[in-house]
Amino acid sequence: MTTLQEPEPVAPISEELVERAWKDAPGIPGFFTTVDHKRIGIRYIVTAFFFFFSAGVLALFMRAQLAQPNSHVLSAETYNEFFTMHGTSMIFLFNTPVLAGFGNYLLPLQLGSRDMAFPRLNAFSYWIFLLSGIFIYSSFFTGHLPNGGWFAYTPLTSTNFSPGINLDFWGLGVVFVGISTTVGAVNFIVTTFKMRAPGMTLNRLPIFVWSMLVFSFMVIFAVPAVTVAAGLLELDRIFGTQFFNPAHGGSTLLYQHLFWFWGHPEVYILFIPATGMISMIIPAFSRRALAGYLWIVTALVTIGFISFGVWVHHMFATGLPPLALSFFSAVSLLITVPSGVQFFAWIATMWKGKVRLTTPMLFAIGFLLIFLLGGITGVMVAVLPFDWQVTDSYFVVAHFHYVLNGAVVFPIFGAIYYWFPKMTGRMLDEHLGKISFWTMFIGFNVTFFPMHILGFLGMPRRVYTYSGDVGWNSLNMIVSLASVVFAAGTLLTLWNVWRSYRGGALAGADPWGADSLEWATTSPPPDNNFDATPVVASRHPLWDQRPLPVARSGPDDATHALGLEGAASRTAALTGGMRAEPGATFPIPEETVLPLVLALGIAAFFVGLLVKVVLVGAVGVAIGVIGLLAWAWKTGEEPS
Repeated sequence: MTTLQEPEPVAPISEELVERAWKDAPGIPGFFTTVDHKRIGIRYIVTAFFFFFSAGVLALFMRAQLAQPNSHVLSAETYNEFFTMHGTSMIFLFNTPVLAGFGNYLLPLQLGSRDMAFPRLNAFSYWIFLLSGIFIYSSFFTGHLPNGGWFAYTPLTSTNFSPGINLDFWGLGVVFVGISTTVGAVNFIVTTFKMRAPGMTLNRLPIFVWSMLVFSFMVIFAVPAVTVAAGLLELDRIFGTQFFNPAHGGSTLLYQHLFWFWGHPEVYILFIPATGMISMIIPAFSRRALAGYLWIVTALVTIGFISFGVWVHHMFATGLPPLALSFFSAVSLLITVPSGVQFFAWIATMWKGKVRLTTPMLFAIGFLLIFLLGGITGVMVAVLPFDWQVTDSYFVVAHFHYVLNGAVVFPIFGAIYYWFPKMTGRMLDEHLGKISFWTMFIGFNVTFFPMHILGFLGMPRRVYTYSGDVGWNSLNMIVSLASVVFAAGTLLTLWNVWRSYRGGALAGADPWGADSLEWATTSPPPDNNFDATPVVASRHPLWDQRPLPVARSGPDDATHALGLEGAASRTAALTGGMRAEPGATFPIPEETVLPLVLALGIAAFFVGLLVKVVLVGAVGVAIGVIGLLAWAWKTGEEPS
């Protein structure tokens, strides 16, 4: 490998060649055929936020129903449908995909690469996510919304108790969207190990990259469980098998084991990338390196392992043997240790730093407080006698939302304010951002904290109404009013995004003075990310390496992609080993419609299962096979 201490001079003709090599087709063709990780990442984020705001509207209807006793805003059936769609949207269509969207956009930039390892697979993953979301939300137009809860416990979701196709939208949709999550995780892992900039050893990886790596491994091991659970449920419902029918040798608890083997790691699948975002934001606005880098990496990996040993945490009241429950209780307590390590590392970073209270930093600090409260109640429900007292009460609803809403949504909003300048080249309005933060923070805590008290007062979860003489009236009214305040705070950020995108202040390449490689390129980045690949010799390249050295293309296959010649030939470097040494040149595939074709074929197959029309499913299989064969035929073609 040949490197320069100064950036490589750029010839004008080469710039034109580079631009032509990477630019997507204009207009609609480019929209459907792009494989650019940045465009795909932004689409992930925008699509996920559509589902976020949709889920929010459903939640406001539910809170309107519960604001007063014996209310008739929603019927019992409609409440169940909104309740199911709210949870399904937040878990399957917002939290996981929006984090994957940030990963898609940021991972190659933070690694110093020109794209993901499998750009076509990346596009395929997005189209599957979009089509599965449309599949589930099409239930609104048919009037048959899923109504068995986002967890779909058997036997209530069997055809005996839930006839019609309502639950089939949920079961088939979960299997459908799981394809997207899984192939995306494979792409993140290979990209991290094979697309690092020269010199970026594992102990120099940005923490967000580490968090996405742990996220991806967890997805690969956890998502198959919920896919199997939903798949077996659909086999029972569509083909009459009896996997979850005890009268025919099945087991209802088997469903819960499968569901929660995914369900509890899923909490950390969402939480770990969110903490990765926080670990990027706090050092940038504390003007010092993250304290305890190695401890934080160890904590992330440890959480990933331990999280697979706590799924029975959700089944303490199902009558399992007490000895088994005691082990799962101990593991549920143990997982707080690595979480605490991260918490103290963030405090130590701020303690010795010069903290700037920008909007991203406010969201990070807000996350710390919410995470602390969610963590404390997590310890409480890990203790068996306490859990038995609050099972299926509103205490669990409060804990759940502190962990999955507060401890994930606040980092995501902080990430929007932090990386929006990089994505668009425009700054978000700080004044409006701070108003949005305080509105969300106050609204969130006044919404969800009283739910702890409602739980202690005996209010069960998953009820659509209650009697007026049980003492829950005032707290429910406060919760409902505060939920409107929280929603208003999120809308302020939405308005800020729209307004700033159209006319915000110009951002520059590194408006925050941050240290990782995404800030080394322009805002927004060019289609090829980097004309020449950066050479990394520090954990904080933009703080310790000024000017940032870049690599030059060599005559051999190992180094050809590194410099401007590699960019002009639409290639990226494959690296490996501890020091990420260049090993080969990798041609980045050109734009293609094949990922969309394959995704459409799979969508048609699931529609065929839903409506039970063999012809529709067969057409879907045929489209999918044609798309797959064409994809394989085109693989390995050199860029034109």
